[in-house]
Amino acid sequence: MIRLGTRGSVLARWQADWTATTLRRLGYNVEIVVIKTSGDAIQDGPIANIGATGVFTKEIQRALLDNVVDIAVHSLKDLPTEPVDGLILGAVPLRGPYRDVFVSQIAKTIEELPKGSVIGTGSLRRKTQILHRFGNRFRIEDIRGNVETRLRKLDDGQVDALVLAEAGLVRLGFSERITSFLEPPDFFPAVGQGALGIEVRNDDSATAAIVEPLNDPTTFAAVLAERAMLRTLQGGCIAPIAALGTVENNCLSLQGRILSADGTKVIQRTATASSTESPESLGVCLAEELLKNGADEIMKEFLLQRR
Repeated sequence: MIRLGTRGSVLARWQADWTATTLRRLGYNVEIVVIKTSGDAIQDGPIANIGATGVFTKEIQRALLDNVVDIAVHSLKDLPTEPVDGLILGAVPLRGPYRDVFVSQIAKTIEELPKGSVIGTGSLRRKTQILHRFGNRFRIEDIRGNVETRLRKLDDGQVDALVLAEAGLVRLGFSERITSFLEPPDFFPAVGQGALGIEVRNDDSATAAIVEPLNDPTTFAAVLAERAMLRTLQGGCIAPIAALGTVENNCLSLQGRILSADGTKVIQRTATASSTESPESLGVCLAEELLKNGADEIMKEFLLQRR
């Protein structure tokens, strides 16, 4: 019996169910163990204001370390990049849709949204990218809750539009609510967006071997590079940092950006490496390039705001 730890949100349960179903097809018995996290308990204000990293993962990681569960399934974008002693990332399945999307009933695209419209998002990264692209043309309001809650607020007229992750809508069967896609070069996703992370204890080689078939090497390489970049920038959930790693013709390309709080400044760079090179080294190199070109000053501003 494999005990699988997960959050209890509808989307988290989809991820857990997908993982459990895949493992069952491989011949294993799986028990899903739902664990409440601090991020689930605190629903007011943007996530960055909760005041700690790992708000959606640390209780699940503690259960894994305490041998309450055997594997932990996370949305990879929620998993802090700082390593936890005793835990390793055992598998990253094939990445799902990574883009952000625009959802509205009054405009087909964000460009067509009337001036002064209210856009709901709980993400600082999404907010600053909207500000960078459109200035003060729209009013951006913090909005939290699961996908259904956010869509209900849109339907009730509390906001004129939403910016959400494509993966969440697709996985929960709300693809028809997508009005248009927000994608590079104007909008970049969060580190690890659209990917799942399966954690195991680093001394549990048997369970690591069980989850290894779920791993997609291309996705794993891309997200390792993205996460190394974020870890080197030391941004966590403090600053609006975006990245996208892609692999094509045995070449790993990583694009990264960081924005100021008002969206007026954006530092963006791209780095590439062959598939034989270390993805994490590529992420570190790109982060250092960003820092040398102004990202360090932006990070200082956010750190001062937190004090």
